[in-house]
Parts: sequence; C-alpha cells; structure tokens
Amino acid sequence: MLSKIPFKMENLSEEQLNREILRIGLIAELDAINLYEQLASLTNDEKIKAIFLDVAREEKTHVGEFLTLLLMNDEEQEDELEEGKEEVEELFQEEEE
Repeated sequence: MLSKIPFKMENLSEEQLNREILRIGLIAELDAINLYEQLASLTNDEKIKAIFLDVAREEKTHVGEFLTLLLMNDEEQEDELEEGKEEVEELFQEEEE
C-alpha cells in the first residue's frame, strides 16, 4: 500500500535530496488521504466515518504545505504545474465551445 523510496540518498546533492524528501512527504500524505477516505466509505457508523473524513481533510492541508515548499524549492516543478493548469483550462474551454 505505501510507496517505497525509489532512490539512493547518498547519490543526491542536498538540493536534490530536499526536493525528493518533499515529494516523498506528498506521496505519504496522498496515500493517507486515500486510505482514510476508503476506510470511511466502508463503515456505516457515522461517528467513525466523520473522524476518518476529518483526518483525511487534515492530510489535505499537509499536502498543501509540502506542495508549497516543493514549489519554493523547484522552479521547474512550479513552471510545469502552471503549464498543466493551463492545458486543463484550454481543454475545458474547447469543450464549452
């Protein structure tokens, strides 16, 4: 279920290592969100469901924190994220026409 770290840390510069650490944090938080939302969907107990969904929401905040830090430390990632956003907006505009 949980992702494995796919690199050898000793081969990376400090800058590269910091970016990879942030990406691993993002992956872990996304895994947690998926897990908690799936568990919430399995129960009929509204109290249990509410707690799992609340914790999943908190993990989404963590995603925002790690993503913000990643974008501050990886200019290419920031540019590509913006490029992806523009591509999606273009596709939706074409569908509306």
